[in-house]
Amino acid sequence: MRRLPPLTALEAFVQVARLGSVKAAAEELALSTPALSRRIQALERYVGRPLFERKHQALEINADGLGLLNDIAPALDAMSVAVEKLMNGGTQLRLRLAVMPLFASQRLLPLMGELRQAYPTLHLDIETTPHAVARLGEGLDAAIVLAREVDPALYVHELSREYIYLFGNRDQLERNPVTGPEDLKRHTLLIHRDMPTIFDDWKESVGCGDIQPMAIDTYDSGPLMLEAAAQGLGVAVMLASHYDYSHDARLARLFDQDVESPYRYFFVCRPRALQNRAVRIFHDWLVGQTV
Repeated sequence: MRRLPPLTALEAFVQVARLGSVKAAAEELALSTPALSRRIQALERYVGRPLFERKHQALEINADGLGLLNDIAPALDAMSVAVEKLMNGGTQLRLRLAVMPLFASQRLLPLMGELRQAYPTLHLDIETTPHAVARLGEGLDAAIVLAREVDPALYVHELSREYIYLFGNRDQLERNPVTGPEDLKRHTLLIHRDMPTIFDDWKESVGCGDIQPMAIDTYDSGPLMLEAAAQGLGVAVMLASHYDYSHDARLARLFDQDVESPYRYFFVCRPRALQNRAVRIFHDWLVGQTV
């Protein structure tokens, strides 16, 4: 069997690749930045090729590095889980996760069976707190949030591109059709509290910034917004994924133009939290899914 490079070098490589920062990875591993850089260089000498592109003070993983990361990260995680399982006598791994209710019901829970099958010792405590980011490291390990942007001091992974859809009750729209943005003056719009500018974003993109609806009603619950729109209480301004995953025949979309949304879903945690086996397992599984 061919000898492997030092485990410490592989661990350093994975941390830098995941965090995107030598400094952050060094802090997580309790190393100096030069010491961590030497470990990366030692691994590159061992494999005989660079794994990162050097850009001023930053390292950006290249195609070879990404391929190596995808191949070895699951194995390293499996080793960590096996050791932790032995040390803890086979006890459970537990993740304290905050997630938006609509994302949870539409996109996370339908896949949880696969996660449980792959990692039977991993269990999740799920909250729907509106202040998830503030509680990271203080009662929460990680969160899936809906936002325009996230504090750059956190570890952040964007889960998908999103588009803005307007939609409402199909029967009502047939009786009171909306053929252009001007017709929205006759309708009440439904806006989520966490996306206060979404209608303005849509108007700016389609070039009708002076249009004002009859009224705007705000909600703090995505599921309630969907039901309100389905019941004919207004035209919802939400993300395309909310509409698509609802599979609700009562709803009909207005307009065909795809408008990219500045609001997206992100997985976030404190950089140090990636040292937590449960966080890292869930993170790697989540970003590997089509969510």
